Amino acid sequence: MDIGQAIADATVKRRRAAARTRRRALSQRATFMTRRIMTSAAGIPGEAVVTSSSAGVLIAEGDSWFDYPLHDVLSDLEDLHGYDVESVAHWGDTIESMAYADGQLDAFSRRVEKVLRSGVKPTAILLSGGGNDVAGDEFGMLLNHAMSGIPGLNSSVVTGVIDERVHDAYATILQAITAVCQQQIGATVPILVHGYDYPVADGRGFLGGAWLLPGPWLDPGFRQKGYGTMATRVPIVVELIDRFNAMLKAVAGRAPFAHVRYVDLRGTLATGPTYRQWWANELHPTRQGFEAVTAKFVAAL
Repeated sequence: MDIGQAIADATVKRRRAAARTRRRALSQRATFMTRRIMTSAAGIPGEAVVTSSSAGVLIAEGDSWFDYPLHDVLSDLEDLHGYDVESVAHWGDTIESMAYADGQLDAFSRRVEKVLRSGVKPTAILLSGGGNDVAGDEFGMLLNHAMSGIPGLNSSVVTGVIDERVHDAYATILQAITAVCQQQIGATVPILVHGYDYPVADGRGFLGGAWLLPGPWLDPGFRQKGYGTMATRVPIVVELIDRFNAMLKAVAGRAPFAHVRYVDLRGTLATGPTYRQWWANELHPTRQGFEAVTAKFVAAL
């Protein structure tokens, strides 16, 4: 837990220095604009932040569920539910890179400063991550070979990846985000985290996954380890997603994280005959799917 606090302290120190530089730059300008609105019935102009109707301001850090072409959770929160979102999410990011990589928390802290300069406080922080830590090139190592006599997930490897590496990264980033908000805002801001729903390992990547397009992320590992049929893949996927969700729920339930809410998305997207209406590929929902997922976030907010 001390790692997250140390990262947050270093980040806030850098951002305070940047804020001083920004103030000096503004003071040295010959003129700078102050946005004004009418602040009285008499129409007397006064300095104030220009705001528009909004359900609230959210700050997001995450992976492709928050940063996907055309439609994702964040775009639906804005377009369908009236929230304003400041995001540093980037497709392909792992939760480990969010927790430990240089510059990641600085970008988040910069968004906090931007929101505060507008005269409002964020309603909540949204955090999405972990899928890229287990899917893709890493996925095959989680599996025993189908012909090994002990088919399925390798429990020891899954424990090391999900219950140790991903668990510790989540604890670190949650502590760091909490500390940044406390130091910059002077208050603890609610944080929403989410598990993933049960994907369908059918070999589809982004727009089919051909040539240099991303994906598929599960099918190659399954084929490498001898799982050629959907019947052998489904129970493995279910067990893996359940273990991920159990880990994340446990992290959110720890005493230091009373302000963290875990959103369970399992059962939101169909995996039966109509699954292609809900899943655009192995890991990402369709437009309809993202709308259903986003509704779960709105309910939690």
